[in-house]
Formats: sequence, C-alpha cells, structure tokens
Amino acid sequence: MPTPRPLALAVSLAAVSIALAAHAKDAEQLSTLTVTAQAATKTETPFNETPQSISVIENEEWEARGAESVQRALNYTPGVYANQVGASSRYDYIVLRGFSDGSLSNTFLDGLKLMGDANSYSSLVIDPYFLESIEVVKGPASVLYGRASPGGLVALTSKSPEFERSGQVRLGVGNNAQRSAAFDLTGPLDDERRLAYRLTGLAESADTQFDHVEEERYAIAPQLTWDITDATSLTLHAYLQKDPEGGYHSGVPYEGAVESRNGRRIDNTFFDGEEDYDKFERTQRLFGYDLEHRFNDAWTGRQKLLYLNTDVTMNQVYGYGWTSDTELNRYYAGGEESMEAWTLDNQLEARLSSGPVDHTLLVGAHYQHRETDVKWSSGSFPPLDAFHPEYGADPSGDIVTTNDERHELSQTGVYLQDQMALDHWRLTLGGRYDRVSITNEQKLADREDTLDETYFSGRAGLLYLFDNGLAPYVSYNTAFTPTSFVDIDGDVLEPMEGKQVEAGLKYQPNGSQDQYSVSLFHIEQDNVATKEQPTDPYRSIGEIESQGVELEAHTQLTDSLRFKAGYSYTDITYAKSDVDSEEGSHAIYAPRHIASVWGSYAAQNGVLEGLGAGLGVRYHADIQADRANTEQVPDYTLVDAALSYDLGQLGMDGVSARLNVNNLLDKDYVASCNSLQFCYFGAERSVKASVSYDF
Repeated sequence: MPTPRPLALAVSLAAVSIALAAHAKDAEQLSTLTVTAQAATKTETPFNETPQSISVIENEEWEARGAESVQRALNYTPGVYANQVGASSRYDYIVLRGFSDGSLSNTFLDGLKLMGDANSYSSLVIDPYFLESIEVVKGPASVLYGRASPGGLVALTSKSPEFERSGQVRLGVGNNAQRSAAFDLTGPLDDERRLAYRLTGLAESADTQFDHVEEERYAIAPQLTWDITDATSLTLHAYLQKDPEGGYHSGVPYEGAVESRNGRRIDNTFFDGEEDYDKFERTQRLFGYDLEHRFNDAWTGRQKLLYLNTDVTMNQVYGYGWTSDTELNRYYAGGEESMEAWTLDNQLEARLSSGPVDHTLLVGAHYQHRETDVKWSSGSFPPLDAFHPEYGADPSGDIVTTNDERHELSQTGVYLQDQMALDHWRLTLGGRYDRVSITNEQKLADREDTLDETYFSGRAGLLYLFDNGLAPYVSYNTAFTPTSFVDIDGDVLEPMEGKQVEAGLKYQPNGSQDQYSVSLFHIEQDNVATKEQPTDPYRSIGEIESQGVELEAHTQLTDSLRFKAGYSYTDITYAKSDVDSEEGSHAIYAPRHIASVWGSYAAQNGVLEGLGAGLGVRYHADIQADRANTEQVPDYTLVDAALSYDLGQLGMDGVSARLNVNNLLDKDYVASCNSLQFCYFGAERSVKASVSYDF
C-alpha cells in the first residue's frame, strides 16, 4: 500500500475537522466541556481564551489507550514527538515543536518544575497512574516558569484528595511477562468534611522486548487536604518511587538497523550489554505542600513548595561502531549520582475591573535550587557479534573514574501577568526578571566554573472571541534555558535563548464538547547546546529555527462515538552552526510530518451495552538520522487498539475489563537516530489485559 503523502494528510485532516464541525452544529447538543489552560497562564483560563497553543489529555483518555508512561500518553498530541529513544521507557523523552534540548527537563508537577539535571542521569519520571491530567503548552513559557525550552513544557496534574469517598483496585498482565497491581483510595476523614485523604499505590514489572533486560517499579503517593477555614486550604503531598530495574537504553548502528550489513539486520530484541554488569536503579522522593487563601472575592494568595531528592546507579556496557563484519566495539559507562532540589512559588492573584476592562492579575516570586553530585567511570569490553551474541565477557582492562563533579543551579525570579478582557477582546501581557547562578565543580581537575546572569522574559497575546466560539489569536513569547553543560574546555555553556511568534484559530461550538484548533509558529533559539555522539563533550552550535503548522480536533459525534485527530508539520533546521555540514540541515529527533487519529465507541444500550472499542493510527515521516542529513529513518505507521467491557452488565457492579494492544500489526521499525552510530528500535507489539474494581 503506498504511503500517504503529507500534504494529502493535512488536507484530509482539515476536511475532517470542517465536516465534524458542521456536524456538531446539527447534532444533539451535549454538555459543554470546560477545558482550562492552567499551566499556560497559572490561572483558570478557558481553552478558547488563551492566546497560545495548548493540548490537554485527561486520565481517562490515556488509560483507554493503555499508555503506561507520560511520553506514551502524548502519542496522539500534535506538535509532540514521543519516540525519541524508541522502545526505551527509562525517561520521559518529549520533543516539542522539534526541540529536544528540554526533553528530559521540561516537565512540571502541579505547577512546579521537576528539577532533573539534564547533564547527568538524574532525571525524574512520574507514573501516569498518579495523574489526573497532562497539559502540553507549546512554545516558550519562561515568563511564568523561568528556565524552559522554547518548544514548550509538559505540565502534570496529580490526582488530589476528594471529599466524596471512592476507590479503585486494578490488576494487569501482558506479554513480555507484564504484571501490575495498583490501588487508588480517597475520601473524607471527619464528619465535618474538613479533612480528606488520597492514597495511591502501584507495583509493576516486565521483561521488555530486549533480551536480558527487565523493568520494575514501586510507587506510593499519600496526600492530605485540610480546609482550615472556608477561605484557607492546605494540601500536604508526597510521592515515593523505586525503580530497581530501568529497562534498556542503548542504540545500534544505522547500518545493521535501518540498512542491512552484508545482507543481515540486527534483531529488534538485541542486547549489546552484559547482564552481570548492566544495571539501572533509581529512587525518587518528593515532598511538598500547596497552600491557598482567599482574602475576598477579588484576591487569592497561593504558595507551592516541592522538595525532591533522587539517587541513581547507572552501569552500562554499550556498542559503539563496527569493528568487523559482524562485531561491535563495546565500552562501559558507569554513574553514581545523588540529586537534591527545592522549588518554591508564591503567587498573588487578583480579579479586578478598571472601567470596561476586567483584569486577572498575577504577581509571583519564584525560587529554584538544585545540587547534583556525580561520579562517572568508563572502560572497555570485548567486541560482541550483533547477529549471534554470546555473553559472559569481563572488562578488557580497568574501569576508571573519569569525573567526580558537583553541579549547582539557583534561580530567583519575579513575574507579573495581566489578562485583560474588553468585550470580545482578550489581551495578555507578562514579564519576568530572573537571576541564575550555575557552579560546576570538577574535583579531579581541582577546577570550578561558574555562570551568573540575569534575564528578562516576556509575553504578549491578543485574542478575539466571537459569539459562536471562534477565537483567532496572535502571540509573542520568549524563553531561556540555562544548563550545567560544559564544553571540551570545561567551561559552562551560555544559556540558550529563544523567541516565538504564533498565530492561530481555536473553535469550540457553543454547548458542545467539540474543540478544534490550528496554529502557525516560528521559533528561533540561540546558543544551542548539542553533541554529535552521546560520549562527546557539549558544544554550542549557534542557532536553530523551527516553523510549522499544527491542527487538532476533538469531537463527540454522539453519546457513543468520539474522535481525536491531529497533524503537525515541523520544519526545524540548524540555521547557524560551527560545522559546515550541519548549517542549513534539519534537526534530528524531529519528524517533519506527524499525523494521528483515534476513534472510540461506547455502546449505550442494546445487547452491546457496556462494550467499548478504540482504534488509532499514528504516522511519522521525514526523520533525519544524523545532523548532516546524509540518511533518513524510514517513515512508519503504527496501529493501536483497545477493547473494554463493563461487567456491571453481568451483575458485577463496579468491575470492568480492558484489553490494550499497541503496535497492533507488530511493525518492526527504527523510531529515530541520534547519529549513524546510535539508532533506536521502536516498541514491538504490546498486549495487556487489566481488570479494575471501582467502588
């Protein structure tokens, strides 16, 4: 079957959106779905009054698709590439509008940054079972959050205590020895309903598609909400997670993975390490509180605090280039790390009027601090036959300590945002001033490098809200991204800085749950930090430009039938580079075309009542395999499916069963490449069945 061309896909999706919008006008009116851009504005702002592109994914949606990580929950979100490292689920790699620089450090939990260190192995993940929703803010958001990628950010919202008693117990099994158990309990603790709790827990493990590699996780999240008065509320929360096994995280050469090597291909289950030496173990501890006080109908104060620490052990034997017709060179990389971080956000929100203009004013003071201690080691191992591997080798020589470092980062910022409403007009203006301090101590070299800078971030957006729900808008936003990356001389790289111009159109028909949006954007980023191979030092290549268009449609045709469709065209290039072969070429990890559609059906009556089904298709095209654009990753199309049944129809109230199959056709493919030496296999077919009891 011929591959659909990108233009045809875009036209088809646009036509579908128009047809569905027309249908929504004539269909039976459904209750209005209120979606707010909480992360984009830090205030309760409706979807079609926010002058920036956002996507919100609810818990029910990703659970229906069987997504078991945050990155997989975003598989059907336009402008997002969630296959950066293929089948690996060790980290949540999320590429936004083509930018991969923030793919490990641009995640926020309940409004506060998960302070992972991208210059280490100490990046955190939150299991999606503990989340209520995920909001993707596309484009710069530094005016509210400080350091962030110009591609956008991912904001996670935790499940929170409720004052109505409920609970869930869930068990799951699947191929590759998948097995899991989870529970979620909430309710009041006193008769006056001033205290409420939530306790959520999970245990899961699997063998993974790669030989000799396992995944294992245990997590628990206790929470307590106290309505101290009718105007004051305090929520205490903790999240504890232990990953004794972190799965696979390695790549293989382009020749052998995408192209054959001497007529042979490497199997997508290939493991290039050594079972006796490979290890990844991570422990995360998060503690915090949210305090809110309403002074009156106009003024509200909030304080959010999050403390986190994590310990990581990473030992890996990995292949790096061919040494013969069949054998790969192999090396060893090890890491022992400990990270500690604080983040505090103070907010004062006011809803005021000045004549005919209504204002939602937000004033904030924000502090972040992170310390990471790292010890890295390296060595070499005997080569391995990639087509007939035999394991049991020991190091070829001594494993030596190469780095003993301490990374420190502090950021203090103050920000102001005013959202103004005048009749149908919505104007958003914001500014932020930050001071950032970075210190890298290299103990083996007895050297300390520092960076101390100040930055101003701004945003301006204008939107017109028509009575029929149409809302055209334009906006301008800036971003800055300081890191602890150092160059070959050990100097801290200058922070990356970005700016974006965006124009778009949003539409939510009155009285319906349907939502449609289209956005066009242009982003520029300076002082871009990158490296050719994972083992290379970082360098600043100059400037990246990203431009494109995104379409997204959510529609509920009937009470039973829903569709979600999306398309994104992303043209991201190295506009300026210190390497001639890179300048003007397209960035890696950035499909130029991504299209997806997911449809779900839930029978409401008749003999099929209680039965649900879902089917989705994801298409990725034009992915560069290296920075010089000498090779491409072949386009690929993936199919996902789901079946569910409410056993309450058989007298088992509260019990439901679900079957999820991702990559239904078991397509063997390469998801992406970091270079021609490191390409990543995509996930094979995953089949999982689960049974839940809700009470």
